[in-house]
Amino acid sequence: MINGYENTLADLIELLESSRRAAARSVNAIMTATYWQLGRRIVELEQGGEKRAEYGAAVIKRLSGDLTARFTKGFSERNLELMRRFYLEWQISQTLSAESNLSTLAQGFPLPWSHYVRLLSVHDLKAREFYETEALRAGWSERQLKRQIESKFYERVALSKNKTASLKKGEEKQVEDILTPEQELKDSFVLEFLGLKDEYSESDLEQALIDKLEYFLLELGSEFAFVARQKRLRVGDEWYRVDLLFFHRLLRCLIVIDLKLGKLTPADTGQMNFYVNYAKEHWTYPGENPPVGLILCSQKDEAVAHYALENLPNILAREYQLKLPDEEKLAAQIEEARKSIEDKM
Repeated sequence: MINGYENTLADLIELLESSRRAAARSVNAIMTATYWQLGRRIVELEQGGEKRAEYGAAVIKRLSGDLTARFTKGFSERNLELMRRFYLEWQISQTLSAESNLSTLAQGFPLPWSHYVRLLSVHDLKAREFYETEALRAGWSERQLKRQIESKFYERVALSKNKTASLKKGEEKQVEDILTPEQELKDSFVLEFLGLKDEYSESDLEQALIDKLEYFLLELGSEFAFVARQKRLRVGDEWYRVDLLFFHRLLRCLIVIDLKLGKLTPADTGQMNFYVNYAKEHWTYPGENPPVGLILCSQKDEAVAHYALENLPNILAREYQLKLPDEEKLAAQIEEARKSIEDKM
């Protein structure tokens, strides 16, 4: 009797959790189709008006005000611009796009809206196509997709000798990637839409990038002089490390370099300001100019950089890129590796 009850309880829990996941997917699919339609209407409205960038910006600003007044959340100017870009950059079949039924239109968007927002941050179309395909094939959550983009998974697969093994490794979930049905339903984009209140590891990649960066700067010429790598500093009871420390002879100052695998964040600039102030007080010799901080990141949002770097003239943020093999050969190799995985499944 007890075993029968426990088995039934387990079945009911699985049924409810799978139903909630299905509900979350359904809401996301309809929401994504709706936002694509909104983007289309915005583009059509722009094309029917004056052919000026100022006109388009004015349209979005006015729509944002009117829609926010009616629906309260989810229609900021930034979100409307994302919807506009989404329509322009994700073309679907003419049959679906002409279909007025949102449920049918939703079939053209197999990923949730939050995934497409994340994919819009990838400007390389080959890389974006790769992440979109892998997110669908491997069932990545938005957290996984974000982590893979910020850790340059596309480039790591490209540079890997065993692409099949790298793709398989990309399927592995970390603890923070696993979402419960409740967390899926609390996705911030869903909340806004419904109007509610509320084979290379990443560490290996980081070390390899520091190696290449050190070599690259020394190859630029005799003006860069190497000082230290993983330079330690102690403030209070805590130890910290600076990735690379150089001295530039012409600028007559220390160059403090910090490498980030992900996007630039305000916390990164605060940390660099901390390093630069320490270097100025403890590592700078008399007669030298104040140190310069250089943050190297895989992605840099210009708006974030503007506010985070305001009043910090001695701190710079730059994106780094990895050199990849020929794009056509790379695409063929990745597709071959992906097919190998699917055949085994």
